[in-house]
Amino acid sequence: MNSRRTTKQRAVVAWIALLAICATPLSLVAQTQISYHNNKYSPQDDVKLGRQAAQEAERQFPILRDETVRAYVERVGQRLVAAIPPEFQHPEFHYYFKVVNANDINAFALPGGPMYVNRGMIEAAHNEGEMAGVMAHELSHVALRHGTAQATKQRGGVGVLAGIAGVAGTILGGPGLGQLAQAPFSVYFLRFSREYETEADILGAQIMARAGYDPRDLANMFQTIERQGGGGGGFLSDHPSASDRYARINREAEYLRVQNPIGNTREFVSVQQRLRGYPRAQSMADIERSGQRYPADRGNYPDQQGNYPDQQGSYPQSAPRGRVDYPSSRYQNYTILGDQVQVSVPNNWREINDQSSVWFVPEGAYGTYNGQSVFTHGVSFGVVGTNSSNLQRSTDEVISSLTRGNSNLRIVGAYQRSSISGRDALSTSLVNINEATGQQESIRVITTQVGNGQLFYMLALAPQSERNFEGAFQNVYRSVRIAGY
Repeated sequence: MNSRRTTKQRAVVAWIALLAICATPLSLVAQTQISYHNNKYSPQDDVKLGRQAAQEAERQFPILRDETVRAYVERVGQRLVAAIPPEFQHPEFHYYFKVVNANDINAFALPGGPMYVNRGMIEAAHNEGEMAGVMAHELSHVALRHGTAQATKQRGGVGVLAGIAGVAGTILGGPGLGQLAQAPFSVYFLRFSREYETEADILGAQIMARAGYDPRDLANMFQTIERQGGGGGGFLSDHPSASDRYARINREAEYLRVQNPIGNTREFVSVQQRLRGYPRAQSMADIERSGQRYPADRGNYPDQQGNYPDQQGSYPQSAPRGRVDYPSSRYQNYTILGDQVQVSVPNNWREINDQSSVWFVPEGAYGTYNGQSVFTHGVSFGVVGTNSSNLQRSTDEVISSLTRGNSNLRIVGAYQRSSISGRDALSTSLVNINEATGQQESIRVITTQVGNGQLFYMLALAPQSERNFEGAFQNVYRSVRIAGY
């Protein structure tokens, strides 16, 4: 009797257990389980190394200074951060998101949380879900602490750990950022193993689903990359091919049900349109070739001689390091030179009064050298007195004063007849070697007489190797209105 009762009880328990399993959401039963790898470093090590790498990255990569775009990417990023499973959350980590003004379809994240999303990736994505998928993949590398886990596997102790002060991972592992392997900061951890890349794809898909995105959008992004020539098995030999990753993510997505997933959004479309209004971005390879040339980010970084800036951001001998933003497609009106002149300049340029002239320059294009102001990009306006009422002779005087004492500055070509604000004008070109940066630069000078022996001039300056500023210079030139002379 007791044995029959026991048998019935066991049957009931088994039936209840079966019902419980059947009632459990499929995603909880079948989604791939991921765990940490052996790691002898602490999360605080990730934070410290990521912070150091972020400082170096922002000295080398052109960060897009557009608050609307940055804030949007930050909002998407924080939505994904909140969806990281609890077992992979690290209260020590500080996640933040910035946009790199580069056209490669790529992104990278650093230990402890900093993430950099290429503008080219945002522009290539078909919807917000695809963009979020790339970001979720990168977040997964950080959450799983792949950088320090990989260091634990290597020999070399401290030397290997120092190498983490580089990029923690990219969605492709190249070809964009991977070409920066010879950059001054190490990109050792671009080459994650196949296992780590697959884990980041899987956890990224899970994070997407928890955040309300369709994981298939991450898979679709690999097709986008392949169509644009950026994917395939050849980007790094130790990474899964884009087609393999597409298939694996879609298998995982079968167990990740999302009701009404976020796909395209009005905000995403608006940001894409905003980015396409900018001049074309450089590739990472172009950025690498351009090196560190500009005098300015005002950060607390040493110059090439090891000097640190003072509280005003001035360096004792050479210009500080920095990157120069491309001109914005949006313009702002200014009234200058005693309210006598009106001009419209890109709204990401700032006004700097330098003795008798007014400069408009992008961030990263100004600094000091031997106690003097230094400019590498921008436009300058001024009015000077001359000894002649003849336009060409007056212009000769101004050019002569510019070249006097500077053997690197010389005129190239003859004067060209022009006009500015409806007045007869002369235009001429000069070349120079910038004393602070050592770079060859082009200078365009346009002059016109404004009465009482005075000469108005506009000067446009940029390195010879860059053509991205020519359109902006033309727009500024056409906008000049000389009203009061």
